[in-house]
Amino acid sequence: MNQKVTLKSLLEILLVSTRLGFTSFGGPVAHLAYFHEEYVRRKKWMDEKSYADLVALCQFLPGPASSQIGIGIGVIRAGTLGGIISFLGFTLPSVIALILFALVVQNFDVSDAGWIHGLKIVAVAVVAHAILGMAQKLTPDLQRKAIALFALTATLLWQTTFSQVGVILLAAFAGFLLFKQQRSDEEKSFSFPISRRFGAVCIALFFGLLIALPILREVTSSHWMAMFDSFYRSGSLVFGGGHVVLPLLEREFVPTGWVSSEAFLAGYGVAQAVPGPLFTFAAYLGAVMNGWLGGLFATFAIFLPAFLLILGTLPFWNQLRQNPKIKGALMGVNAAVVGILISAFYFPIWTSSIMASIDFAFAAILFSMLVFWKLPPWMIVLTGAIGGTLISFF
Repeated sequence: MNQKVTLKSLLEILLVSTRLGFTSFGGPVAHLAYFHEEYVRRKKWMDEKSYADLVALCQFLPGPASSQIGIGIGVIRAGTLGGIISFLGFTLPSVIALILFALVVQNFDVSDAGWIHGLKIVAVAVVAHAILGMAQKLTPDLQRKAIALFALTATLLWQTTFSQVGVILLAAFAGFLLFKQQRSDEEKSFSFPISRRFGAVCIALFFGLLIALPILREVTSSHWMAMFDSFYRSGSLVFGGGHVVLPLLEREFVPTGWVSSEAFLAGYGVAQAVPGPLFTFAAYLGAVMNGWLGGLFATFAIFLPAFLLILGTLPFWNQLRQNPKIKGALMGVNAAVVGILISAFYFPIWTSSIMASIDFAFAAILFSMLVFWKLPPWMIVLTGAIGGTLISFF
């Protein structure tokens, strides 16, 4: 896709990503489903294979995978500026909501509200739809079905920080062995307005900051530098999605006394109630410590590693995915992603959402609205919130 960047294309990215930012409830796996529905099925900005390859790439990288995928799609569409706008649209709604919660209503307990439970059931319907679509495309033969089954079983039984990375590496090796002689259809190539030199600079800056910030923290004794180091390091060392970053942040800020345990847990409950990436929990913590400016500063610090990594790797993506030695490995990784999605569909999405037969019935209704009646995702989200509120009265 070699497309001239125009104000119209940037505005379109902003509108689409902001709509997703307001409606993408359910965590990182659900975000992949919302992205798939919007960018692949509706907008057709990417084909199924390219989207799956981008998901596979971001699964390899530390940081918030769904945010990195959104940035990558924006870059593919309209260069670095498109990636920034895509990120802002998807992230700012939850950042603003969490800063307001921290400043105004952080003492309210909304974690058990009925409408939140309804939004969890929405995630069940959305993820189920995405899994069906991706499984048809990415696991068409018995070998890839077996890889997906292995990924499903391993990630359910071996739930550690690095389990997804280990499973993906094994799947890549299996795919290389099974499919290295197999020719696939001609790949659609994407043109990135990012040079390899710029990508290399981003990678070097990522590692440079990771090494330099703890040193600067000790030398300067600055509160803001300490905050930047803690959030940047937390964003750099997380594999496996937003929930993994919570214990890292807790260890950084609660023992130091910067945030009380009660305030941390209250913010965690609020973070479950807002759409968008869970990494925006940093905005809440920053606002508790230093007001709205601290919230914005913390958001910048925790997402900066994700930006540097995706901008650093994208210029090399076409070469990697079109290399005959890499194609088979990617076929294995894509199959593993299906298994990982099914695993996450069961735990934590299904286990935290479907508590009774009425929940399952409501999930079936939402799934039918999405798949058979093809209603837009925002309508599914609204129906889920209303339905969850009604269910809470039974």
